[in-house]
Amino acid sequence: MTDDTRPPRLDHACFQRIRQRVSQATGLQLADDRQNVVAHRLHARLRLHRLASFEAYLDLIDAHPSEQTHLLHLLIARDTYFFREHRHFEQLLRWLPTLAHPARLWSAACASGEEAWSLAMVAQQSTSAGWQVLASDYDSALLRQAEAGVYDIAQARYFPHGWLDRHCLCGADEAAGRLRIAPGLRERVRFETINLIKPLPTDLGEFDVILLRNLLAGFDARCKADVLLRLMPHLRPGGLLMIGHSESIHGLDLPLRPLLPSVFERL
Repeated sequence: MTDDTRPPRLDHACFQRIRQRVSQATGLQLADDRQNVVAHRLHARLRLHRLASFEAYLDLIDAHPSEQTHLLHLLIARDTYFFREHRHFEQLLRWLPTLAHPARLWSAACASGEEAWSLAMVAQQSTSAGWQVLASDYDSALLRQAEAGVYDIAQARYFPHGWLDRHCLCGADEAAGRLRIAPGLRERVRFETINLIKPLPTDLGEFDVILLRNLLAGFDARCKADVLLRLMPHLRPGGLLMIGHSESIHGLDLPLRPLLPSVFERL
């Protein structure tokens, strides 16, 4: 009798095929030591489709490409929360009022939306000149979740004092325990599926701030350089690029100068 609580063996060849799929779809690199983790995370999909091997699962994806969305969801960590790495938002509260024109802000890897909505709240708090936020991600399913703007009320613990009541609606009855982003913010945030490792839309225009946080660490050096070079024409001179605090762009030839740790100004 087989033990279907344990995944079948994931051999090196199948692991490399999975790594290649992830890289081609997202630019992100699965580490060599993730083979067992990959096997356990994908096991549920094999059981769902009643497949006995990872080779059969990859054949299934070839026949039904929509299954790859589930593979990416299971293998790519997209953990986020409101006002993550809060010093970036504190910097923007000081910097945005210095603009003499309506601010254009881009959350370029917004995942489930907490970063984009945090950015919108900061813009609403700090500028009277008007503002717009573009929120994008390669994952259309996560993007739909982001656009819905509904989250567990426990996320409010990350909000500055008073901002929950100012920028959100709190649910009642069957919606109790949930918060919903208020209409005043929702009307100024636009969501679009954009994969940063592919050519960007031609109508993006220029932005005053681009947030590209906690994504670059998963790219190899060439992909990181390609993505950043692709973004530079869309960052206005004097505009800000913000990356994750644990990430680095050291050694890349980019028209940027450092202002603060993980904050760069476009030259």
